[in-house]
Amino acid sequence: MELSGLALGLALAVGLPLGALIARNAAVRPGVLAMVNGARVIPSLAILMLMLPLVGVGFAPAVIALTILAIPPVVVNTDLGLRGVPFALRDAASGLGMTRAQTARKIEWPLAFPVAFAGIRTASVEVIASATLAAFIGGGGLGEYITNGLSTDDTPQLLLGAVSVALLALAADALLGLAARRLAART
Repeated sequence: MELSGLALGLALAVGLPLGALIARNAAVRPGVLAMVNGARVIPSLAILMLMLPLVGVGFAPAVIALTILAIPPVVVNTDLGLRGVPFALRDAASGLGMTRAQTARKIEWPLAFPVAFAGIRTASVEVIASATLAAFIGGGGLGEYITNGLSTDDTPQLLLGAVSVALLALAADALLGLAARRLAART
């Protein structure tokens, strides 16, 4: 959970501002989206293995790899959510004398929230499910139960790791879905 939480936090710190930037700047959008979507097609295990020569083994390369995995859905959904806000609403806010910051805080982000939060939800589930692969590079976590179970032909240990990860991912998805509905009701 520590590994997944840290990776998701870093992905949000990078992905939300980057998504907001490309939503407002059409000139950089194609290049950034190409780079982000390019990172999306690289398998999780390959990202982990690419970290080995750069950072070594352990917790740090696992966090970096999982952060790279989580950034694309956050960036893409933030961009889509903000670009989906109708121009007429922005124009009306400007006509009412709202500053750019007020428009963003009171109009754009509340309307973009459901789409942006869907990206966060997707990233969360992907990170939790993929964190098991960190065991291959000494990153720890529930993946160790899976790899140990596989290597020793210990089915109960293998199932303990696999079922735990599946339940954790499903629980995170359900909790984030509930949070999204409650937050959307408030906005």
